[in-house]
This record gives sequence, structure tokens and C-alpha cells, in this order.
Amino acid sequence: MLGLTHLILTLIWAGLLGSIDYATLLSGFFLSYGLLWVIYRNRDDSRAYFTKPPMILGFIGYYMWELLKSNLIVAADILTRRHYMKPGVVAIPIRAETDLEITLLANLITMTPGTLSLDVSEDRKTLYIHAMYIHDIDALRADITDNLERRVLEILR
Repeated sequence: MLGLTHLILTLIWAGLLGSIDYATLLSGFFLSYGLLWVIYRNRDDSRAYFTKPPMILGFIGYYMWELLKSNLIVAADILTRRHYMKPGVVAIPIRAETDLEITLLANLITMTPGTLSLDVSEDRKTLYIHAMYIHDIDALRADITDNLERRVLEILR
């Protein structure tokens, strides 16, 4: 219901300004979001509507940083004479339960240079990945479960 109200307020804003272009819709979106936040911020039934977008933006920033770091590591390894690769397959215990959670986690791991999701165990509790740089297995597991998986689950749950 709150999403529909948000959309209607955005369209009203565009109608008042007399144009439907990207700038008008974007300004109307943020203006109506702020207005709805002022009105509904203390209601428990609308709390998720106002906490998820900042979490999603934070996740996008985190993931872009991880992409940049991993791209630089792979590029540096390719351009130097000595290779620092220590490839291998790692089993990572996961807390993700639904198909969406597991698929999103596996795809985000695969899209990051230097890692590739291989398989999920039959009990859906372990994700097998191939990593190019395994200098500390426990640190790799902790990085995926404590950072990437935790953030994905916060957004989806």
C-alpha cells in the first residue's frame, strides 16, 4: 500500500511540474519518499519500506568496492611476472535457505573476478566455490559468510 502511495505522489509531482522526464520523476521519487518517511516513520508496519532502500544502497556500494578490489588483484597478478595464485575448491557453510537467497549469493560470488560458484550440497547447507587466491581458507569463508552472505540475507529477509 505504501509503495502505491509513493508511486501516486511521484506521478502527482510530475503532473504539477508538467513534464514526465527522468529528472522530474527522480526528484518526485525522492521528495515523496521523504514526505512518506516523515509521515510514517514511527509506524511498525512501514518500517521495512524505509530501512530496505538504504540497506540496498549500502550493499551496492559494498559490492562495487569488492568488484574493484578483486579486479585490481586479478589484473595485477596478470601483469606481473610472478603469479600469486593459489587456486582451489572450498566448501563454505551457508545460512541461506530459499532458492532466491542461494541463487543470488552464488551469482554474486561468480560475478566477482577470481571466484566461481560450483555447486550446492544436496542438503543446501554448503556452497562449493573455486577461488583463485586461497591464502587463508578460514579468512575466505569468513569473508563470504560474514560480509557477502550476511548482507544478502539482511536485504532479502
